[in-house]
Amino acid sequence: MKDTGRRILLGRVAGAFGIRGEAKLESWTEPRSAIFRYQPWILRDARGNEREITGVRGKESGKHVVATFPDVADRDAIEAMRGTEIYVPRSALPPPSEGEYYWVDLEGLKVVTVDGVSLGTVSHLFATGANDVLVARDDERERMIPFVQPQYVTSVDFGAGVVTVDWDPDF
Repeated sequence: MKDTGRRILLGRVAGAFGIRGEAKLESWTEPRSAIFRYQPWILRDARGNEREITGVRGKESGKHVVATFPDVADRDAIEAMRGTEIYVPRSALPPPSEGEYYWVDLEGLKVVTVDGVSLGTVSHLFATGANDVLVARDDERERMIPFVQPQYVTSVDFGAGVVTVDWDPDF
């Protein structure tokens, strides 16, 4: 692969759409059709095999995005791709706006309280209906901290590699 840096998971092949080799995609971009702006794609199948592809086109259709792959022309080939994950190099994404973050950029940062108590590192983040949640993990436990600024997440310092939180270490 050309870019050996971090990758962002943007979606997955959900199955075939019609009989002409189009694919239904689950897209986690906003809007969903924005997935086509970020190429090349790195396709990773269930066995871990990867290949890079460019020139994928598509549009929104119902609750899925419909895609046409330049090298796939029949329904059976698309069905064989079901579950294939769609990644892009982190460098393919534009810089986030002020006060916004790509989750992948936060993963691995140290998490400390405003009082300097270490809570471990950012393991991952996930979305809920109300807000995103930062998961801080150390050798002993995992803490789920609402990613609400500035109430709970008081600062993110990429230079120092630290996320500072206003959070009770015993919670």
